[in-house]
Amino acid sequence: MAAKKTIKNALISVFDKQGLDSIARKLDELGVTIYSTGGTQKFIEDLGISVERVEDLTSYPSILGGRVKTLHPKVFGGILNRRSNEGDQTEVAEYEIPEIDLVIVDLYPFEDTVASGASHQDIIEKIDIGGISLIRAAAKNYDDVVIIPSKQQYQPLLEILNTSGGETSDEERKAFAMNAFDVSSHYDTEIFKYFNNGVTDVFKQSISQSQVLRYGENPHQKGVFYGDLEQMFDKLHGKDLSYNNLLDIDAAVNLMEDFKADKPSFAILKHNNACGFATRDTLSEAYSDALAGDPVSAFGGILISNTKIDLATANEINKLFCEVVIAPGYEADALDVLKEKKNRVILVQKPVELPKKQFRTILNGVLEQDKDFITDNKENFETRTKTAPTEQELNDLEFANKLVKHTKSNTIVLAKNGQLLASGTGQTSRVDALRQAIHKAKSFDFDLNGAVMASDAFFPFPDCVEIAHEAGITAVIQPGGSIKDELSINYCNDKGLSMVFTGNRHFKH
Repeated sequence: MAAKKTIKNALISVFDKQGLDSIARKLDELGVTIYSTGGTQKFIEDLGISVERVEDLTSYPSILGGRVKTLHPKVFGGILNRRSNEGDQTEVAEYEIPEIDLVIVDLYPFEDTVASGASHQDIIEKIDIGGISLIRAAAKNYDDVVIIPSKQQYQPLLEILNTSGGETSDEERKAFAMNAFDVSSHYDTEIFKYFNNGVTDVFKQSISQSQVLRYGENPHQKGVFYGDLEQMFDKLHGKDLSYNNLLDIDAAVNLMEDFKADKPSFAILKHNNACGFATRDTLSEAYSDALAGDPVSAFGGILISNTKIDLATANEINKLFCEVVIAPGYEADALDVLKEKKNRVILVQKPVELPKKQFRTILNGVLEQDKDFITDNKENFETRTKTAPTEQELNDLEFANKLVKHTKSNTIVLAKNGQLLASGTGQTSRVDALRQAIHKAKSFDFDLNGAVMASDAFFPFPDCVEIAHEAGITAVIQPGGSIKDELSINYCNDKGLSMVFTGNRHFKH
């Protein structure tokens, strides 16, 4: 049988008092002696509950503007003494140190203070010293002490107090200790990241929220999402998101980020790549033309819009089996239609800033890089051929280049009149990617005459522009930078094609 320990004395020192009243009243009801100081002491006393002042225990007031309150042997001795250790108990008796069985702490909001844009000095003052020390001490001595390191643990504690009369088991105390070290390690990581300020000599990340998934990429793999999906989306309908759903949703959100200021745009994604995309005057038209890009791959896909989904669009979407629909909003009647499929996930995307860094585990370590935030626009294109693109071709080149940035390398994107005609994705050669795109476009009866071609990287040989010209392509966009750029430029000049350089490669692996 696990040993039960009874809470007789509690130390409470919190920054945020929300929810503390229920805990304090229950402890008082159970006859627990409460030690506290400063604002926490006043809060509890205002509830009509008697409090022992920490200053009276230590014979020291709060000093240095509140920087030192609880850092004293009579406090930490009360927490760290081992009840089963004879030597500890002799010293506790000699120095008249009360045993503290419960510590409740809520740390200064360092992370929120940094996010608020506060001054350096204000941020420094929000580095908690006493609280973090109390958490570590109580968690270390979990054999005898219960540690509540944040208000997120108030409810589990209250349930124990209500059902067990202040008695806790070894398992309960160890679970609280685990949460305590989670809180303290996350807190220290955020402080380190502030001081480190982007220096990349070490890798430290901490995410304190998680969601266990049904499985990982395949059913035999375990999967967990670390993060706060509720910060990103309001989920209005449907089943739980899967590991693969989340990968596709991430790809969809990042893709549409580059089109969020454009006319109504709609994308359909499958396995992290757009299989359909169109920008039109109405969303319904955009969806229909996106679907026309590849109605076969669209089955079971992820759908995303850059504007509110209306009834006309919803009626068309409802004819397709799709896993997830994402939009900044939905008209009420459109939402009713989309909810007709019980498993279809419907998400409202919130205006949240996306991360600036990307991480990937490889070998026995982690790769980190800046996110690709460059979106090439037509004002910065460099025309390298005698023939300049027409205004429509410039618009299509910009459109296609946004898509190529978000497609797996090696890739070629073919587009025309604001519509994705086809893409070659994830090929080992650029020639294969182009041939795949041409074959796919023709299989859906698209006319490539007057279409444009975008490449995620330069052309080392003129073979791609030769193949593109034979298919009817009239304008090309690429980063440039090959020592043999002139070969492709010369071919375009000979055949009357236009070609622009961006100067920016957009590999995506």
